[in-house]
Amino acid sequence: MNILLTSAGRRSYLVEYFKEALSGSGRVYAANAVWSPALLAADEGILTPLIYSEEYIPFLKKVCEEKEIGLLVPLFDIDLPVLARHQAQFEAMSVKMAVSSAETLLFCNDKYHMSLKLWKLGIRCPETCISVDDALLKIDALAMSYPVIVKPRLGMGSLSVCEAYNKAELRALYGLCERQISQSYLKYEAAACPKECVVIQEKLSGNEYGLDVINDLSGNYVTTIVRRKLAMRAGETDEALTLGKDDAEYKVLSELGEKISVGFSHVGNMDVDVIMDPGNMRPYVIDMNARFGGGYPFSHLAGADLPRAYVAWAKGDTPDPEWFRVRPHVHGYKDMVLRAFPERRADGTEK
Repeated sequence: MNILLTSAGRRSYLVEYFKEALSGSGRVYAANAVWSPALLAADEGILTPLIYSEEYIPFLKKVCEEKEIGLLVPLFDIDLPVLARHQAQFEAMSVKMAVSSAETLLFCNDKYHMSLKLWKLGIRCPETCISVDDALLKIDALAMSYPVIVKPRLGMGSLSVCEAYNKAELRALYGLCERQISQSYLKYEAAACPKECVVIQEKLSGNEYGLDVINDLSGNYVTTIVRRKLAMRAGETDEALTLGKDDAEYKVLSELGEKISVGFSHVGNMDVDVIMDPGNMRPYVIDMNARFGGGYPFSHLAGADLPRAYVAWAKGDTPDPEWFRVRPHVHGYKDMVLRAFPERRADGTEK
């Protein structure tokens, strides 16, 4: 089986994990719109059109046909809904896709719809508003208080996230966020809600946790892996500690993971960010990504092997239960690795 990882970016570690999962029985291709480290780590790197280009899907279909791809795994939030809309075309080519339904992706990518869905499921999340006036009404009613978080409704990677400490700052930062969205790649996502592309949320305090909520490729619940976050960088987990059954938070958070699985029926991994005050053990979901997240390497370091499970599911095999288990209290941190790009001509080809 050959695997295609799209929008691979800097996720060289995932390329290596999937190469190890294949154990020489196939090739791992990494695709991206610009040259990136993951392409160098793959058996072959592929430059694609931009995700929103009309050429993107036809290009990927051609790659899948020529490279005999059996499993396609997208690694970027913006890529997911585009591929979900064309999933039937890839399945007709016998390409398995680790992509959730368009409805599930809407709930995950759109922070306002996410909050409505979570409250409907009885899962706590921050108070979320899509206008300054709505936020001010909630602040006056003491349903929210300063500081509040101002951020893109369909954002990622902590891009354009700010804190407002009073009414003047709230109005100014809301406008700034709108402008920054219009000047970044988030403008494509915001096209679905151009006049309500910013959300205002209450700021929560407590310890932050990361969950890998794992479903199979049919959306059936498998397990939840729990980590306590110790350090963050640019919106991604930089240092973390895996938790186990002896930890007080584990039961509450693993039960939360199962509830999310049943409520969203996502495919594969769901990366979930949670804040919880250890004094009251009430978790609040602050973000969800229906893909491998930046916290997964800590699960892998502690013994999980989700890429191997993906390969088994794509082949119609049953994964080894050990691939979903982690050793508790494994303390990991991310390091920096430098890679030299090959020299290239002006047209992008190697010299």
